[in-house]
Amino acid sequence: MQHIQGEERNQLKMYCLEQMISPDSFVRAIDFFVDAIDLASFGFKNITLKEEGRPPYHPSVLLKLYFYGYRYGIRSSRKLEREAQLNLEVRWLLCEQVPSARTICTFRKEYAQAFRNIFRRFVFMLKELGLIEGKTIAIDSFKVRAQNSLKNNYNQKKIDRQLEYIDGRINEFEDALDKADSGEEKTKLTQKIEKQQSRREKYQAIESELKETDKDQISTTDQDAQSVVLQRGITVVGYNIQASVDAKNKLITHFDTGSVNDTVALAPVAIATKEVLQVEQMDVLADKGYHTGEQIRQCEQNGITTYVSPKEPASNDPDIFPITSFVYTAENNSYICPAGEVLTTNGTWLTHSSKGYKSAYKFQRYNTKKCKSCELQPQCTKSKTNGRNIDRSEFADDVIQNNKRVKENPAYYKQRQQLAEHPWGTLKRQRGFDHLLTRGKKNVLGEVSLVFIGYNLSRFIQITEEINAFKELIRGIIALLLLKRTSLKPI
Repeated sequence: MQHIQGEERNQLKMYCLEQMISPDSFVRAIDFFVDAIDLASFGFKNITLKEEGRPPYHPSVLLKLYFYGYRYGIRSSRKLEREAQLNLEVRWLLCEQVPSARTICTFRKEYAQAFRNIFRRFVFMLKELGLIEGKTIAIDSFKVRAQNSLKNNYNQKKIDRQLEYIDGRINEFEDALDKADSGEEKTKLTQKIEKQQSRREKYQAIESELKETDKDQISTTDQDAQSVVLQRGITVVGYNIQASVDAKNKLITHFDTGSVNDTVALAPVAIATKEVLQVEQMDVLADKGYHTGEQIRQCEQNGITTYVSPKEPASNDPDIFPITSFVYTAENNSYICPAGEVLTTNGTWLTHSSKGYKSAYKFQRYNTKKCKSCELQPQCTKSKTNGRNIDRSEFADDVIQNNKRVKENPAYYKQRQQLAEHPWGTLKRQRGFDHLLTRGKKNVLGEVSLVFIGYNLSRFIQITEEINAFKELIRGIIALLLLKRTSLKPI
């Protein structure tokens, strides 16, 4: 008995790449997809060529390579070059062309905006094919590490700490310089002082830039990146990607990046998604991180019904009655306290001002003079001179309606986790998209576009697989011609 035998390496064979690629290979879908796109309408160069000069690669070649790489978690330009040399599927896809790593890298930087517009038009096409419904979407965010270390991210507190340390070291060296005897020792100390002074100038320059830009932090490698909490208190410098997912087939419909938290992201993402899908009304599901009265109202004003998980009422003292113990009466515009007394307002709108990401909002204050003589006062407030005050925001009615919808439709709201968190897990764990290879918001969004196009294209194939996936894909891809005629504006 012998082991299973291989074939001789020197054996000559005759074959063609077409025979080596499976009929249902994903590269065939990429090939159909890119060839159907009117690349000139997206601003790609070198579609038509002049007679003189060295011939460049057609942009479709590099676009196909990137779609393949980002689908399978191969994002480095050098690794993509290697795939073009060795991977049979990529060799078939590129017709044996092997762009250099430099050419591949430059292409990604140059056409970042075009990638975003292709994603946007692709989503529109999926909507026209009926694969995206636009009735229910889920919004969530995920954080990715940027090309900027935490060491090169600064805020005022960090700068003050470094300047204090530098000044201390300079004082130490100056004291030692006064006591030094030999010329060699004085020279070394002088050099150390000059080094620390140079460091001080560096931090002072960063501090000046921080004040000029009116930011709370600044990154020196990627200036658009910010310090974000990745998970379980782990802080990194990166981007907080906001995205929406349609409920029908879990296809990604829109994305953007902005603040490090989700507080002010609900309305912008929801409204932009509604614009892309061109629907009249839409439901949006989101977790409690998006629960802000102002954002909920903006959604309602734009034909978007919110289902945002309610936040627990904040309480600084667990020993006093929570705000939920006070019942609001809309008819009288008053509150009933646990003691049965009526808290009223004088009708004056006060303004709550806050620093940072929170917007200022108006509120009315409710109270009663009977607080001071109430037997329950120790359980209601810790103030010995003033009674209990209840502040009601201008957005209170919108928040109440949102909370009521969530409470009455628990099964509907539970779709949020299935819709929004599954794609992020797939992209991070299976395709390695937990860090970025580009810098700057424009380039980062271009890279995210490549990731999301690959995800949506693979989902497209999975959805149509039951009815002969690739035949359906061939017929469906004709709808890409809509890209030339749609009224959807580029970003």
